[in-house]
Amino acid sequence: MTPAAEVTPLEPVRAWGKVPEELSARVPVEQRGPGLDRDAVRLLVSRGTEVSHHAFVELPRLLRAGDLLVVNTSPTLAAAVDGRIGHARVVVHFSTRGDDGRWAVELRDPDGRGTTRARAGGPPGTEVLLPAGVRLVLEEPVGAGSERLWWARDRGARVPVPGLLREHGRPIRYSYTERDLPLSVYQTVFALPSRDGSGSAEMPSAARPFTARLVAELVSRGVQFAPITLHTGVASAEAHEPPYPERFSVPEASARLINAVRAGAGRVVAVGTTAVRAVESATGPDGVVRARAGWTDLVVTPERGVRAVDGLLTGLHEPQASHLLMLEAVAGRAAIERSYEEALRGRYLWHEFGDVHLILPPQPHTEHCVSNCW
Repeated sequence: MTPAAEVTPLEPVRAWGKVPEELSARVPVEQRGPGLDRDAVRLLVSRGTEVSHHAFVELPRLLRAGDLLVVNTSPTLAAAVDGRIGHARVVVHFSTRGDDGRWAVELRDPDGRGTTRARAGGPPGTEVLLPAGVRLVLEEPVGAGSERLWWARDRGARVPVPGLLREHGRPIRYSYTERDLPLSVYQTVFALPSRDGSGSAEMPSAARPFTARLVAELVSRGVQFAPITLHTGVASAEAHEPPYPERFSVPEASARLINAVRAGAGRVVAVGTTAVRAVESATGPDGVVRARAGWTDLVVTPERGVRAVDGLLTGLHEPQASHLLMLEAVAGRAAIERSYEEALRGRYLWHEFGDVHLILPPQPHTEHCVSNCW
């Protein structure tokens, strides 16, 4: 069955106001200078309201033996495809594959600069002509409170949608980026191909700075990894809606590992908000994580709190983003406001190619610091 979504307005932290345009990461870090790899980004670390500044390559020293990183193995899809409605050009963003074979899609208008702008979806019955003979027919809105995403069915296709994306798709790109980039730039080191061609419409970007070398160093220091899968849908770039239902899986081995770490002295640190959503969706009121797969409509808020996650590695989010509520649930409002003030003061970079933020539980008997303390 394909789930329906009820879009509920949420009010995240807004204390630091608008993010300056010059703090948008326009290209991947490895393209900013010779000899740079993905792990050459900066790392803001917050423990309660204590903040320190690091390079991402210092992550193995900031974690400890027995800690567990929960990582999302969902591959990024080439989810943007050019199409036409009548004589009008459109860009289709393929968001989520439903259990009934339909796809949730967002229609966008090309803006002449290689990126897109929002457009109204629908009405039902609208036909979008795509390459390879695919005729995409819009059937109904995905959410009761929004018509941004529509369930659509492909008619008369000579290839299924995953094949269409492989042959004619490109990664979704937003206006703050400088140019189109190959799909490989949007794959994380943890990405695994799925059997049915499903994946994430947008990269689970918190994991992007990891390299094979850094993973090996973490393992050598006793840090463990628990793989989960959550296929992310198309973000609401303009309206900042909360996330729609998404497909996820927490395997039995990962559930057991998370429970074992929580029973010991280690910390469970989710790599990305997608990992938090998946793990918390598989955690009961008793705090026990159980193997689970299917759809989740969970929105993690401070009121709901977190049950299994101790820390979070994530990117920097816009002040209107609903993800900030999840960050508050992990660390508290005061901690998030303090860390974002420091990110702005320190000229950290935002978005999927930007710098990252490690949220850890407060350390006992430490003094306040805002520089290179850890």
